[in-house]
Amino acid sequence: MATKRRRASPEKTRPSAFWPLAAIVVPLLSLLFKLEIDGQEKLPRDGAYVLAPNHLSEVDPLVVALAVWRSGRAPRFMAKESLFRVPVLGWALRATGMVPVARAASAASARATLEASETLVEHGRGVIVYPEGSLTREPELWPMRGKTGAVRLALAGGIPVIPMAHWGAQQVLPRYGKLKLWPLRRRVRVVIGDPVDLSAYVGRASSQSALVEATDVVMADIAGLLSQLRGEPAPPERWNPADHGQKETGRLEP
Repeated sequence: MATKRRRASPEKTRPSAFWPLAAIVVPLLSLLFKLEIDGQEKLPRDGAYVLAPNHLSEVDPLVVALAVWRSGRAPRFMAKESLFRVPVLGWALRATGMVPVARAASAASARATLEASETLVEHGRGVIVYPEGSLTREPELWPMRGKTGAVRLALAGGIPVIPMAHWGAQQVLPRYGKLKLWPLRRRVRVVIGDPVDLSAYVGRASSQSALVEATDVVMADIAGLLSQLRGEPAPPERWNPADHGQKETGRLEP
């Protein structure tokens, strides 16, 4: 599976705060990861999208950001709303177009989701949302049960959800483990899938049951992509931490 380069989008080629960051960060990350990306053409070159990757290591955001940048788009993540109020950090988040997200479900957070979706559409930006909300608790690192934030954001603005899976980052930083810097350039494979078909849920963004069903569809697509990378079948059902007496931490939305 080889990395194929394609023409970058205007948001990457136009001067922005990402340029100095990329000049420093990309060479450093390239020392850690030997990234192989399949399906780059499935990441929209223009316009808004929600990218939904699996989450198996604390170093995942670096892998995903590098994959998105090399695929021709500027990587933007959902970030806790409180971080935008931190001096300097808040400025950096706003300057790079990161998307604030409230921690709790409320009318205010619903309005914030709608506003975030409208902003993505208006500026033609993509955003990376981990639908699991935290590192997977599944013992074999398969995707666990998802949360509804990604589909809620997508359905609010008619934005496509693009599934992504990656495998190999856990060799650099095992889940809740210690960083392993040697050997350098560990192989990390990434696959980007076709947009998830959520047509059955259009106009039903206010229905919690519809959002849960749509999220299950997204998680199944992510698990299928990871199955391709690992060469083994994914579990037929997603791991639910609550069924195993596990408390979920690091959640960004209900």
